[in-house]
Amino acid sequence: MAVEEVKDQNGNNLVVSIDLSGRKVYAKAWLVNVGRVRLYLLDTNIPLNTGPDHNITDELYGGDNEKRMQQEMVLGIGGIRMLKQLGIIPAVCHMNEGHSAFLGIERIRILMQEQKMSFKQAIEVARAGGVFTTHTPVPAGIDVFPSDLMRKYFFDYAKELGISWDDFLALGADSYDNRHNGFSMAALAFHLSERSNGVSKLHGIVSRNIFQYIWPGLPQAEIPITSITNGIHHKSWLSHDVASLYYRYMGENWIHKPQQMNKKEHVDEIPDEELWRTHERRRERLVSFARKKLKKQLIGRGAPITEIKTAEEVLDPEVLTIGFARRFATYKRADLILRHPDRLARILNNEQTPVQIIFSGKAHPKDTPGKELIRELVHLSQREEFRKRIVFLEDYDIAVARYLVQGVDVWLNTPRRLYEASGTSGMKAAVNGVLNMSILDGWWDEAFKPGIGWAIGKVDEYSDINYQYDIEANAIYDLLEKEVIPLFYTRGTDKLPRGWIQYMKESIRSLYPVFNTNRMVIEYTEKCYNKAENRFGFITQNNFENAKALAGFKDGIAGKWSKIKIEDIRSDAEEKVMIGNCLTVRTTLHLGEINPDHVDVQVFHGLVDNTGLITDGVSDSLKEIRKFSDGKYEFSGCLNCTLSGMQGFSIRILPKHELLESAFVPGLIKWAV
Repeated sequence: MAVEEVKDQNGNNLVVSIDLSGRKVYAKAWLVNVGRVRLYLLDTNIPLNTGPDHNITDELYGGDNEKRMQQEMVLGIGGIRMLKQLGIIPAVCHMNEGHSAFLGIERIRILMQEQKMSFKQAIEVARAGGVFTTHTPVPAGIDVFPSDLMRKYFFDYAKELGISWDDFLALGADSYDNRHNGFSMAALAFHLSERSNGVSKLHGIVSRNIFQYIWPGLPQAEIPITSITNGIHHKSWLSHDVASLYYRYMGENWIHKPQQMNKKEHVDEIPDEELWRTHERRRERLVSFARKKLKKQLIGRGAPITEIKTAEEVLDPEVLTIGFARRFATYKRADLILRHPDRLARILNNEQTPVQIIFSGKAHPKDTPGKELIRELVHLSQREEFRKRIVFLEDYDIAVARYLVQGVDVWLNTPRRLYEASGTSGMKAAVNGVLNMSILDGWWDEAFKPGIGWAIGKVDEYSDINYQYDIEANAIYDLLEKEVIPLFYTRGTDKLPRGWIQYMKESIRSLYPVFNTNRMVIEYTEKCYNKAENRFGFITQNNFENAKALAGFKDGIAGKWSKIKIEDIRSDAEEKVMIGNCLTVRTTLHLGEINPDHVDVQVFHGLVDNTGLITDGVSDSLKEIRKFSDGKYEFSGCLNCTLSGMQGFSIRILPKHELLESAFVPGLIKWAV
């Protein structure tokens, strides 16, 4: 295997230890060189361990909640300890999903031990160098451990951090009061990261909705979760045939610098005939591959000779081919296109314009509904009207995926909307000139425009899920009958589908330069890594004095925050205020012991909806301060009227300090009631 054992400075195998509920578990380090990137792996299947500890790292998503916790302790805590033994002290740690979030508390423990810092000081350092990417669009996808299980594994760890057990549990909760409701790894990651993001623009919106509880009182649009859309590594998925076309007609930058190549004339250099013939060769190879694989499946299943021979006749290399391949989770709805078999059969078996579908994928071993979906699909494909038109390829892997994304004509994606965080299979198809037909979810929601593929249905959500499925299944059939099939089979005297080829070219031009890892890594570098590294350097300079000062400010103001009172709000607003006018707003506050320089008093304003709520609000600070008596102040300022329509405003208070990167500190926001 392309792995090697990692050695320590004495030439011995590098091994780290983790305390798991009173016993030590050991993990051995391995190294994989992925190009110029070093990928380290941790393995507990070594002689130093005993019993079930050998199996902690044996499979992904296996076992129960307790094994899951053990895996995440090995990953997060063991991972940081491994880096430390290697002499790697990272300024920035990027947590992809919450599985590795325990690394944050291990960084805090090391800082406290080596720098003699308090827990609250060390947490500011960890946050400065923390980046968190959430990949789940549903709360059910988040690891939440019961408090009794957390106590079993982390009670002594909390003592080592010098904090109470309740304070430790609060790290994984939305608030201190809810600390016993379960320890959320996502909540922990958010609490220990200064920067966070979802993996598509739509997923950013979904994430701000799911995790709004971390910042109670903050409008959803202001929740500090941005988005960086996923991308694919082109070279891994681009067929040799298509890559050769790109090299010949558009230059090597289309391979090496795809994010810079978005001009129409680049793609127009490719002759229509050559692009189409290249694609047809890929479809022919896919059909040949599928027949061989299906034949092997049937032999392995002990099928009769007559049935095995029919495998040589399934599919047609000249027919419009739809591909669907992914994990068979029920929300991905592989069966949506099969919802009305009779109508589908008429579409697939039309003598003048036939269509065929190739499915592939796997279900999670414990996903019984997903496995049942595959069984039903295979059963349907064996019906006489579908035998030559629908194929399911078993043992889905990267090789199967490459044949599919390089050889089909249409890539089908049918998740329930808002359930797909990003998705990347359609990107892999698009770089090969394959057209996408997808629900407006994940990456396709921001990528779709007419002329590059098709959107299934609209963005409407119905309370009756069966009705929703019917609407979207019929939308697929309508698209096929009215748009996709006619576009594919409309040929000129040269037998070329010119309209389809133009869709292919526009899809390549629009999607190829954007949905790639080149652009994605640049975005992470500019939006997250560089800023986190600069913040980490700032917060740790001069023997961590900024971290200590910031921790002192937060600790001091948090204990006094609940005593803030907004006594009144006044303005010179009349029944009508003209655009361009300045509306003076005043509010009287009782700040108690809080310094008025340490609060940002804002007027939050915007259009008001029919329920009386401010929509798309913006804020302006009230900067004029007048002191009345001990702890009592008047803040005033001007609200510039720039929009027409029914307007509203309110007053809110946020913490303010020169060391704060963001004023949105969880739990520290006060609104006028």
